[in-house]
Amino acid sequence: MSTLQTGSLFIVSAPSGAGKTTLVRGLLDSDSGVHLSISFTTRSPRAGETHGVHYHFTTEEDFLTRRERGEFVESALVHGNYYATSRIWLEEQLQAGNDVLLEIDWQGAEQVRKVFPRAISIFIMPPSLEELEKRLVGRGTDSAETIARRLAAACTEMRQVDRFDYVIINKELQLAIDELGTLVRAARLRTPLVRARKPASFLPVD
Repeated sequence: MSTLQTGSLFIVSAPSGAGKTTLVRGLLDSDSGVHLSISFTTRSPRAGETHGVHYHFTTEEDFLTRRERGEFVESALVHGNYYATSRIWLEEQLQAGNDVLLEIDWQGAEQVRKVFPRAISIFIMPPSLEELEKRLVGRGTDSAETIARRLAAACTEMRQVDRFDYVIINKELQLAIDELGTLVRAARLRTPLVRARKPASFLPVD
């Protein structure tokens, strides 16, 4: 990856129920310059899901072949199905000057940062565990056992917050969306990126 990447890669992670998907959707609705990375998966499409929009659906054979060729920046086996992020697509987007957002768990974020060390990592936190439990119960879709399991997993995930560059506490939705947008806009002003995009504005490097 010797070519200068003039786009920014944003990694957003959060425990279940912290509101990550809603925040990301709010950012994408307000900033057309951010492109959401679409993962590969071997699971079957669910009702309403579209290939190339929600996921790149593929067979296990094709997935493992791509992984062997080094096409993925990270991959994981979850509940019997494989998931991965395309390294090739990320590189193409960043080198074209596009900003990319990747929704992923903290373990996947660790893998991505090894390949893209300039990636900007953001962790979304709930205001408290009590509020997180309230949100999970309020969904009305999970059993008490499932909620307890999600809360336990959330505690493990929240302990990883210091691995991330920034943290947003999602107490007020619009404020959290605005804070996420602020990080994106600030990243676009990093000196190496501005120099690469607008070289005529700079004096020659000694």
